[in-house]
Amino acid sequence: MTTALNWNELEARTDWHPDPIHGPTNSQATLRLFGAAESDVQVTLFRDHHAWCPYCQKVWLWLEEKQIPYRIRKVTMFCYGEKEPWYRQKVPSGMLPALELSGRVFTESDRILQVLEDAFGPLSHGLNDRAVIPLRQLERALFRDWCEWLCRPARSPQEDRQRQQNFIATAQQVESALSQTPGPFFLEPFGTVDIIFTPYVERMNASLFYYKGYSLRQHHPRLAAWFDALESRPTYRGTQSDFHTHAHDLPPQMGGCWSNGTPEALTCQRQVDRGPWLGLPDVNYDEPETTRREALYRVLKHRHHILDVNPHRQVMDQSLRCALTHLITGEPCPPPTDGDLALRYLRDRISVPRDMSIYAAKRLRASLEYTAALVGDRQGVPIPTQHRRDQDPAAFAQR
Repeated sequence: MTTALNWNELEARTDWHPDPIHGPTNSQATLRLFGAAESDVQVTLFRDHHAWCPYCQKVWLWLEEKQIPYRIRKVTMFCYGEKEPWYRQKVPSGMLPALELSGRVFTESDRILQVLEDAFGPLSHGLNDRAVIPLRQLERALFRDWCEWLCRPARSPQEDRQRQQNFIATAQQVESALSQTPGPFFLEPFGTVDIIFTPYVERMNASLFYYKGYSLRQHHPRLAAWFDALESRPTYRGTQSDFHTHAHDLPPQMGGCWSNGTPEALTCQRQVDRGPWLGLPDVNYDEPETTRREALYRVLKHRHHILDVNPHRQVMDQSLRCALTHLITGEPCPPPTDGDLALRYLRDRISVPRDMSIYAAKRLRASLEYTAALVGDRQGVPIPTQHRRDQDPAAFAQR
């Protein structure tokens, strides 16, 4: 057993200081330049605070792949709270994402991509390319079968299995489409079609594992290879979320997600919620050696607010230092009584990629859980079912 490091000692243990403007894709930036001058910026992207919106991810990823200099302004999604008045003045519908280009504002992700193509050229194949149109239709068909299986309560196990079979049949069509090219992407090279599929297939991978005990990567080898190829791209890694985040951010967006209650689903739910998080089929690239330092840096940046909002604030300072000491040193550091409640409250509220990258989050969750388990097995205050406004990003944005 070891003694918890103090905050100054912890600050000395991380040298992770990325450049959000010119460096790799990240969710914290409010300006992306790719080596250009700020005076070159013509585009402003309006996206959600949390990086939970799939349609925002689509436009965000396109801009990153094309390296178009742009500004970012973050807005609250409908299902997580009230829209900011300034945004309502600019976009009366309140829709996200929105894009401002040369003084004009555009909404709806496909319309935005078309506007960007017209202004800056397509990313590989254009949206209206003859090879692209049927694949766009296939993505919508997969989306519909996923929604039918996930978002409507089944009246019987047989009905759930029929919806599963319908989804699998369409997923096999996706497998067939991926098999038509020699490489891992839908059309060679990586391009618009892959970006269109990315947001919701990422969410399918998470939600079906959690609610149905079904792993896309395990059952669909072409999709597994496609995911692996996506993860080789720093642009995607910077927008990529994890199973825990999507399992809990999707219900209010989708109007509900329904578990089939099978032993497989219950086992998957327990692992996503309580670990171990390493080994989940939500990421497959090699873990960077910087992940612990990244997690420590991100906690240190927001530690005052993390302490303020915790319902067990009186023990959270020492408990958090104990968990961070374990994160950096690997040594067990027992927290005070009630530290299990305090640390698991934070464990459940880590959001990827809003707070940190996927491996950094896994390492932080693991240390929070390991340290909490040293004093008890009680769980934190549950995340509300209907919303996650307890993760209001405003205080984090102010820092």
